[in-house]
Amino acid sequence: MHGSRIAAIGHYQPAKVLTNDDLARMVDTDDEWIRTRVGIHTRHIAGPDEPVDELAAHAAAKALAAAGHTPADIDLVVVATSTAIERSPNTAARVAARLGIPSPAAMDVNVVCAGFTHALATADHAVRAGAAIRALVIGAEKMSDVTDWTDRSTCVLVGDGAGAAVVEACAPGEEPGIGPVLWGSVPEMGHMVRIEGTPPRFAQEGPSVYRWATTQLPAIARRTCERAGLAPEDLAGVVLHQANLRIIEPLAEKLGAVNAVIARDVTVSGNTSAASIPLAFSKLVEQGALVSGDPVLLFGFGGNLSYAGQVVHCP
Repeated sequence: MHGSRIAAIGHYQPAKVLTNDDLARMVDTDDEWIRTRVGIHTRHIAGPDEPVDELAAHAAAKALAAAGHTPADIDLVVVATSTAIERSPNTAARVAARLGIPSPAAMDVNVVCAGFTHALATADHAVRAGAAIRALVIGAEKMSDVTDWTDRSTCVLVGDGAGAAVVEACAPGEEPGIGPVLWGSVPEMGHMVRIEGTPPRFAQEGPSVYRWATTQLPAIARRTCERAGLAPEDLAGVVLHQANLRIIEPLAEKLGAVNAVIARDVTVSGNTSAASIPLAFSKLVEQGALVSGDPVLLFGFGGNLSYAGQVVHCP
């Protein structure tokens, strides 16, 4: 049983950019109100002809190319999403078909904003158990499909996009590049973040989520570092779920990762739920803010009041 590592990552966002000024023409809000409360300036919005699996496939193709692999090298596809409207074929199977991946195990994971870190742990466990050699792990969301664009408390938050990682088995004797996962949930409080109804619509109890995230999660994030044998000050990067800046900054400060680059992609991408962590991580790598081998904390939290995190080595 060998560990796994991230060989490469990639991301994709739709071309359309929705600014705060654009939103001010749709609902009773303005740029200052949005920046002050959530720190978001812009977000990308997919068109009606851009389904979730297309966003996912674009990000996955970039990750594959960066890793130097072909679709035939993949034997497991795991997609984290909560916004795939169709139930079957699932998003993973649709991505496999788009990319021409022959006969992979294909599964979706719906843990909303903590989806990518759950999916990454699932792929890591499959590799460690010998059930897979090389996997595509993708976070992809089309939040615009489940948004009430007349509700100014939620429509200012959301964006669409995808991020993907190629995860592969380590060579014998090689140090694992994906650390142990720490995951869990507070199911009795799961109603605080919802995508419900017909048609499904995103809603949340923002103040309660904020209190939970900023008071309960710092200790859990520190325990995640402990599982990897690191102290927070050893981290080179911290990529939290990009919920909003008023959650990211106090959580990162309480974590104590004083030497780390903190991802703040939410300011230009909005809250992309399961896509937010791989999207922000990929951008930091692309920009050169993180380099190969850097220890990076990935920590997702949100819907179901679920959380999951692991320390990974930057590809």
